Amino acid sequence: MAKKTRRSSPPSQPAYRRIMLKISGEALAGSRGFGIDAAVVRSIASQIREVRESDVQVALVIGGGNIYRGADGERMGLDRVSSDYMGMLATVINSLAMQNALEKEGVHTRVQSAIEMQKLAEPYIRRRAMRHLEKGRVVIFAGGTGNPYFTTDTAAALRAVEMKADAILKATHVDGVYDDDPKKNPKAVKFKSLTYIDAINRRLRVMDTTALTLCMENRLPIVVFDLNVKDNIKKVVNGAAVGTTVKSE
Repeated sequence: MAKKTRRSSPPSQPAYRRIMLKISGEALAGSRGFGIDAAVVRSIASQIREVRESDVQVALVIGGGNIYRGADGERMGLDRVSSDYMGMLATVINSLAMQNALEKEGVHTRVQSAIEMQKLAEPYIRRRAMRHLEKGRVVIFAGGTGNPYFTTDTAAALRAVEMKADAILKATHVDGVYDDDPKKNPKAVKFKSLTYIDAINRRLRVMDTTALTLCMENRLPIVVFDLNVKDNIKKVVNGAAVGTTVKSE
């Protein structure tokens, strides 16, 4: 009697083919609270490599709060515009650190900066960035939008729309969006999903209002999840029920 061969199930397809990964600068600091923790950066780079191995195109925006925050400059008496530009330069430092870690993982990477600095990064050119993504390179967008008064959340939303990303993956230190601060209120309730309008009207800390509005107008979903849980980036990309999804009704 012929032995039956067991058919292997086809590999699952990623839920998103092109993502914008938004990481706060504070995440790179790890438990130190400031600066760059090399182990954290290596861990993130390793997760991104695994996502790229699934043939998912990855763009990246990193904040600069682990090095400098514009609000701190204002408290010191600095001009808001100058302070914001200083914060943009901090994002370039973080972007170069992540580029180095990714390339050590064997991932081809390009940094594009909204503030031109040719010795360090390419200038932001939309068509060139799209071509890099199509060739499988991870593109790190540094320098925010290149303009003061805009956060890196807004930069991530803007670049995601320009790159025609399928979703923004916002990596945080909590496992989703809550109706209150879960660190202060143990009874805080986590949302599995939200609409953009709910997030805006309830002033939930998903992204700033400008970024949320841009995502809403372009029907770009946002997934908020905990970066500290191993393989969470891959799980979100594969469509697992991780974190909180903000989308249209």
